[in-house]
Amino acid sequence: MNVKLGSAPDSWGVWFPENEKQTPWERCLDEMEKAGYKGIELGPWGYLPNEYSKLKEELEKRDLTLTATTLVGDLTSNEKTDELIALLDEMSELQLKFSSAQYVVLIDDCYTDLFTGEFVRSPELNEQEWAQFVSNVDKIKNHAKSQYGLEVVFHPHAQSHIETEEQIERLLRDSNVNLCLDTGHHAYTDGDAVAFMKKHHARIPYLHLKSCDLEVRKRMQEEGWSFAKAVSEDIMCEPAKGVVDMEAFVQVLKDIKFNGWAIVEQDMYPAPFDKPYPIAKRTYDYLETLLRKEQVKI
Repeated sequence: MNVKLGSAPDSWGVWFPENEKQTPWERCLDEMEKAGYKGIELGPWGYLPNEYSKLKEELEKRDLTLTATTLVGDLTSNEKTDELIALLDEMSELQLKFSSAQYVVLIDDCYTDLFTGEFVRSPELNEQEWAQFVSNVDKIKNHAKSQYGLEVVFHPHAQSHIETEEQIERLLRDSNVNLCLDTGHHAYTDGDAVAFMKKHHARIPYLHLKSCDLEVRKRMQEEGWSFAKAVSEDIMCEPAKGVVDMEAFVQVLKDIKFNGWAIVEQDMYPAPFDKPYPIAKRTYDYLETLLRKEQVKI
């Protein structure tokens, strides 16, 4: 087994291709390398250089390996699904030049406005809407595999149509798409990431690691915060903190002989530029210690 530790621009407060509140990409890459990570997700299309020779040069000089691209959109909409496929086509021209980047992380848009918290879609899907949702997931998954040999992994996400364990297991029954299990988002809806990984590990080739602070979630619920407000208050927190039993989770990884990427992806928008690195370094050191304790190769 071999658990490879990577990170993502999200852990540096990056949600958009361009935004004045976001860490410049050069600093993001420098600090990822300095913290010890070996893998990186591409993040929002356009944040990192998307010209091959430039991106290759920047990653190689920091000994970083590209692991995945990301698609985020309204999967209840056929039109938005087609737009996601068009973006996948565009990104694949770059992604396929990096043999290490075998995954496309697929995320359903939140049913609330990120910044106001207002509902923009119904949080529940009726039977017809569910069938269309699953069809759109499969359409993207099948396109990525048949056209490019890439594997789509579905990422359950807070305040989206796949957030609870019940919804995730329904998706696993109705589609053969595999998962990117995010331990923090799983905990957000009171899921048990340890038990879930133990039960469904055959469908989970790719991981996002972080935790969730349920005291912040309680304040979020009491005060009606938007998800972005909750993120700014550190609802998603370091793996060493929060509710997720990360020691037990690493034990499961050992027991199932997990081989693959574990990406530290801690939602952190907006993040003062000096905030991400100390967290990233502590997190890397913490996870490395846990993995070495279990004699897991990293």
